[in-house]
Amino acid sequence: MTEKLELYKCVSCTNVVEVVHDGVGELVCCDAAMDKMGENTPNPENAHFAHVERLDGETKKVFFNHPMTPEHHIEFIEAISMDGKYVKRKFLKENEPAEMYFRCDCKEGYIIRLLCNLDGVWTTKEQH
Repeated sequence: MTEKLELYKCVSCTNVVEVVHDGVGELVCCDAAMDKMGENTPNPENAHFAHVERLDGETKKVFFNHPMTPEHHIEFIEAISMDGKYVKRKFLKENEPAEMYFRCDCKEGYIIRLLCNLDGVWTTKEQH
C-alpha cells in the first residue's frame, strides 16, 4: 500500500520516487522492492531545520543552514499544504544556496520537506 507524497528509494541504484496518488501495489526497482523513506524531524539547532521568512502577503522564503558541497547537500526542498493539494518543489545544485521562494495561501499551515543526500528526508511543520 502506498500513499500520496510518500518517498521511496531503490537500495541498488538509489532512484527516488514520490507517490502521486494512493495505490495498493508494491514499488519495485532493479528487481527488488523499494524502501519507504522515513521522515525525520529536526530541532532548531539542526542543519535540516527550515527557517521561514514571510516576505509579502503569501510569499515566503525558506532556507537552511546546511552544507551544499558535492559530498553533502540538499537535493530538493518541497513546500506542501497540510491537505496535500499544494506542492512546490525546487531541485538544488551543489554550491547553490539551500533556499526556495513560494506562495501559499495555506490557512492551516504547511510542511517543509527536504531530501539530504546523506541524511535522508526531513520535515518541519509550520502552523498558522
